[in-house]
Amino acid sequence: MAKSLQSVGNDKKKSEKSAKSDARLARTVQDSAQQIWLAGLGAFAKAQEEGSKVFEALVKEGLDMQRKTQKAAQDKITEAANRMGSLTSELGSHTFGGLDKLESIFEERVSQALGKLGVPTAHDLRALQDRMDALTHSLNRATAQRSAAAAPRATTARRSAEQAPAEAAPTQKPAAAPVQSTPRARKTAAAAKSAAPSAKT
Repeated sequence: MAKSLQSVGNDKKKSEKSAKSDARLARTVQDSAQQIWLAGLGAFAKAQEEGSKVFEALVKEGLDMQRKTQKAAQDKITEAANRMGSLTSELGSHTFGGLDKLESIFEERVSQALGKLGVPTAHDLRALQDRMDALTHSLNRATAQRSAAAAPRATTARRSAEQAPAEAAPTQKPAAAPVQSTPRARKTAAAAKSAAPSAKT
């Protein structure tokens, strides 16, 4: 029981100390609030006294601050633009290199697919065109040589044909009486005439 009385007495002392410290804290907060209030009133009074001077000074400081921040921002923008430009050019060179590689792979694959389908390539077509040109040239040369060789023979054949009827004229039989021709006979005669010149060549 003595211990419980002693503990109650100790609790009482502690609560008194706590109440005193709370009172001190409350006074300190009240004093601080009072000082803040008085400082605000003093600033208000001073602002009323110097009103326009303070306002003009604040505007001037604001303009100076704005110029400084704009200059700093412009410097940062310029720096970022330069950095982005170098990154873009570097990225572009890598990208174009990749695109060239991709393009060559694509062309190779398409060429292989066309080859499997039997579609001739541009190289094959050029080779074929060159071969056709060479054959055309050879044919033209052969035709020219044949025409040149045939020209003297034709002249000789014409001369002998002209001379042969003159020599053979006395031995010719008299012409037979004209025969009435039928349409079938005329067709047969026309076919024989058209076949005769092709037989000469």
